[in-house]
Amino acid sequence: MKLAEKLRLNRQKRRWRIRKRVVGTAERPRLTVTFTNQHIHAQCIDDYEQKTIVSASTLAKDVRDQKLKPNVEGATTLGKLIGEKAKGAGVEKVVFDRAGRRYHGCLKAFADAAREAGLNF
Repeated sequence: MKLAEKLRLNRQKRRWRIRKRVVGTAERPRLTVTFTNQHIHAQCIDDYEQKTIVSASTLAKDVRDQKLKPNVEGATTLGKLIGEKAKGAGVEKVVFDRAGRRYHGCLKAFADAAREAGLNF
């Protein structure tokens, strides 16, 4: 097994292990964030209804003009945006789903910006 494949498989196992315990409800949805090589995607999800309540992405029309990258600056901007959208939708408390990533760097910047925007987690 190649190293890259092993790292991907281990990350997927961590993601499954976390998802067994982290569940979003209507009162406290799951806030998940995904970083790709070019973009950032974030969603607030109600797992019982299987619906996305709020979503934000660097591909969205209102953010596309800023040409955000998946770095700390882009994560901070998107964290503020998802926090404001969630507050507008009536969501104040969320469960944070790291998706198997370590809590540092871009992920920490995203979480701190969402907290500053008014989300509690």
